[in-house]
Amino acid sequence: MSRTSTTHDPELTHRLSRRGMLGVAAGATAAALLGTSAAHPASAATPADAVATGRGRPVLPPGRLGIQLYSLRDKVSTLGFAPVFAELEKYGYDEVEFAGYTQGSAGPITLARLRRLARDHGLDPIGSHVGYYSDDPNAYTFAQNLTKVLDDAQALGLQHIGTASGPFRYGSTVDAWKRAAEEFNTYGAAAKARGMKFYQHNHSDEFSFAADQPDVRLYDVLLAETDPDLVYLEMDIFWAYAGQFRFSKRADGTPAPFEPLDYVLKQPHRYPLFHVKDGVSDPENPFGYRMVDVGDGDIDYQRFISGVTRLKGERLAHHWQTEHDNPTESFTFARRSSAYLHTLHEKC
Repeated sequence: MSRTSTTHDPELTHRLSRRGMLGVAAGATAAALLGTSAAHPASAATPADAVATGRGRPVLPPGRLGIQLYSLRDKVSTLGFAPVFAELEKYGYDEVEFAGYTQGSAGPITLARLRRLARDHGLDPIGSHVGYYSDDPNAYTFAQNLTKVLDDAQALGLQHIGTASGPFRYGSTVDAWKRAAEEFNTYGAAAKARGMKFYQHNHSDEFSFAADQPDVRLYDVLLAETDPDLVYLEMDIFWAYAGQFRFSKRADGTPAPFEPLDYVLKQPHRYPLFHVKDGVSDPENPFGYRMVDVGDGDIDYQRFISGVTRLKGERLAHHWQTEHDNPTESFTFARRSSAYLHTLHEKC
């Protein structure tokens, strides 16, 4: 039995019923979105425009496809949340992850209104990124204004509240990361008291080695020193593979290979959220990849997502958020990424 099921999740059941009425359930979504539109024309044919074949069940679990709204920050600031949410509904998204709650030049909005807008378009506000710390005592960060951060998250009905800041506040030594981990445990306990999960989103540097103990990977310190019942991880899959490219050897040149998926398979309960971000392998790039729309790159998402969701009890326990840091055209990125992921099926 999955940890979460439509039977015991009325909100998910409602959203899936809405999706069915709108004709954007998995198969219909892919078929509809793979076609071009006058408003948002697709580029030339690419892997993201090709339907993935397979006889198994869809790789994407029902109701679990989201998007990090940072990818659409240009549209949010010029159009506002309502038109953006309307587009995401058309593209078959189920969830949104926030990167700020203002609309920029599109005008102010209340948290209550923002929550209603998302729900009106069948979108579940699943999480949000907030800064870890700042030198400004009034900054909107966990370290400076924990109560306000959690108040806002609760007002939006978020299940998760996290940071995309690395645990480098006190440096890159083992003790520095232990100190940061203690603070993360504090934030996690405060979030848990309100029915939410605190999480940290990685970039590639988290997979580097400790400055004082070059055999110790800092990410392993984070995992070991944070309480698994209080601190969760959102693996950014692109940046994890960039970390693999950058830090598969220690400073002395000895091999130190790792596989990002293995981290998840060992402790799947610690990874409720993922960023689904793609890249084309490029050894000349300092990160080893050039970021592209999901489906246009070399990261095997059929393997990665199904590897997690085929674990017993894990089918609906995770949330998959598409993201591109700087898409060429953000609506096109959102549409094509959803379409591609909806075509993926498990191998029999």
